[in-house]
Amino acid sequence: MEGTESNGGTASSVVADWSLVFWTLCAVILPVLITLWCSFQRSRRQVLIRDIFRKSKHDWHYTDLFGQPSYCCVCAQHILQGAFCNCCGLRVSEGCLKKADQLFLCKEIMMRSNGGAHSSMPHHWIRGNVPLCSCCMICKQQCGTQPKLCDYRCVWCQYTVHDECMMDCLKTEECTFGEFRDLIIPPYYLSTINQMRKDKRTNYEKVVPYCRKHWMPVIILANTRSGNNMGETLLGEFKILLNPVQVFDLSKIAPAKALQLCTLLPCNAVRVLVCGGDGTVGWVLDAIDEMKIKEQERYIPQVAILPLGTGNDLSNTLGWGAGYAGEVPVEQILRNVMEADGIKLDRWKVQVTNKGYYNLRKPKVFTMNNYFSIGPDALMALNFHAHREKTPSLFSSRIINKAVYFFYGTKDCLVQECKDLNKKVELELDGERIELPNLEGIIVLNIGYWGGGCRLWEGMGDEPYPLARHDDGLLEVVGVHGSFHCAQIQVKLANPVRLGQAHTVRLILKSSKMPMQVDGEPWAQGPCTVTITHKTHALMLYHSGEQTDDDASSMSEQDQVREQTDEDV
Repeated sequence: MEGTESNGGTASSVVADWSLVFWTLCAVILPVLITLWCSFQRSRRQVLIRDIFRKSKHDWHYTDLFGQPSYCCVCAQHILQGAFCNCCGLRVSEGCLKKADQLFLCKEIMMRSNGGAHSSMPHHWIRGNVPLCSCCMICKQQCGTQPKLCDYRCVWCQYTVHDECMMDCLKTEECTFGEFRDLIIPPYYLSTINQMRKDKRTNYEKVVPYCRKHWMPVIILANTRSGNNMGETLLGEFKILLNPVQVFDLSKIAPAKALQLCTLLPCNAVRVLVCGGDGTVGWVLDAIDEMKIKEQERYIPQVAILPLGTGNDLSNTLGWGAGYAGEVPVEQILRNVMEADGIKLDRWKVQVTNKGYYNLRKPKVFTMNNYFSIGPDALMALNFHAHREKTPSLFSSRIINKAVYFFYGTKDCLVQECKDLNKKVELELDGERIELPNLEGIIVLNIGYWGGGCRLWEGMGDEPYPLARHDDGLLEVVGVHGSFHCAQIQVKLANPVRLGQAHTVRLILKSSKMPMQVDGEPWAQGPCTVTITHKTHALMLYHSGEQTDDDASSMSEQDQVREQTDEDV
C-alpha cells in the first residue's frame, strides 16, 4: 500500500511538473508568436500602403496622429491616423485610400490640353477638414465649426464655403488664386507654354499671367537635411498654397536643374526662397552662377532665405532672422517674400595654392559669401564636422549643434592649439603688408554677422570705424586673441583687433598645418598662399521686418553715409 501511494505521488508530481513546463512555454512562446504575427501584418500593411502611394497621383503621406480633428473624405468618419495629401490636403483613413484615388483628383500642375489656349480655370473644391478659423467667402461666418465632415475649401485660392452656402455657380466660377495669385504659376500657363514649345514658339509675353504687371512667381528650394529637419514639413505646407511644380526638395533634385523653371517665366521677375542654412544658400548661388555661364543671365532670380541651419549669418544679415522653428505661419513667409526689396551681395573667389617646388596639384578654389577664417573658430568647425560625420544622427537639433560648438570652444580655451599665429602667417591688404600683433586667429568678413549672430566688425560699438557692408566690394579683416576673446566679442565685452578693409586679401601660411574654413566648410591646411578677390554679385532679397536694434542703427548710419555721398556728388 505504501509503495502504491508513493508511486501515485511521484506520477502526480511528474504530471504537475510537466504541466508547469507546458504553461511556462505557452506563456513565453505565445507572446512571441503574437508579436511576430503582428509585425508581419504591419510590414505587409506597410508594403500595401507604399504600393498605393507609389501608384497614386496624390502626394500621400502617412501619419499616426493628425495634428487637428480630422474626418475621412470618403467615409466621413472621425480618424486619428491615416493618410493626407501634401498637395491638395485630402485626408482619408487607411481603408479608404483606394477609393479616394478613384473619387478625388489632386492638384494638377498642368492643365489637360484640349486644343485651345486657356487663361482661367474653375475652383477645385475639397470637402471637409478646412483650416481652423477660416471664414466663408459668401456669408463671412466661420467654417469648420461642426464636429463632422463639412464645408468646402478650394485647393488653389484657399477660399472656404459652408455646405449650405455652396451654389452651383461656385462650382464653375473662375478661380482667382486668392492672396498669392502673384506668386502662383497657374496650371493653364504651363500647358500653354508647353504647347508653344512644341510649336517652337518663344513669344511668351502675351500669355496670361506672363503679361500681368505684378506677377512675380516664386520657386521654393528646401533642404530637408538642414539644421532642425523642418524642411519636410515646409515642403508640404508650400505645396498646399502654391503649384506643386514650384516646390523642390534639394535632397532629390539639384538646384541647377530646379532653376531651369526660370527660363519659362518672365525675365527678372522670379523670386527664389531657399529653405536651409548658409551652405544651402551658397549651393543655390553657385547654380545661379552656372546660369550666367549658360547665357541665361536674363532669367536670373532674386533669392530670399528661410533659415533652417545652425549659424544662419547670411540670413541674419539680410533681415530674414537667425533661425526658423515654425513660429511664423507659411502664409506670412510668402507675404514677406512678396514685400522684400532687391539688393546685391558680393561674392568672392578664395584661391588656396600649396607651397613647394614639386607641387603639381591645381589650386583649391572656393566661392565665399560670408567669411574666411584661420584659427580657433575654424578649429571648432573642423572638430564639429569630424564629430558629425561619425555620428550624424546626434546632430538633428540646432541647440545640440550649438552645444557641441560651445564644448569645442571651451576646450580650445584650455589647449590653445592656434597660438602664435602671427609668427606663422603674413597678411597683405591690397598689396600692403600688415604688421600683426599677437593673435590666434584671422577672420575675413563679407557680411555683418559672424559666429551665429555676432556683429564681429562692430564689436562693442564704442569705437569709430568704417561701415561694413555686403555690397561695397570691400572685405573687413579682423584678428582675435583666442576662443575666449571670441566669446567676449559675442556678448559685447570686447572689441576685435581691426586689421583693415581691402578689395584684395592675401595670406601666406609659412609653416605648420592650421585649420581654415570658408563659409563653415573647414579643412586642415599646410603651408600655402590664400588669395581672396572679388568674383561677382548675387541678387538677393532684403526683409526689413526682422531688424534688431543693432541692424537698425547700422542701417541708419549707412543711410547717412549714402545721403552724404549724394550731397558730395
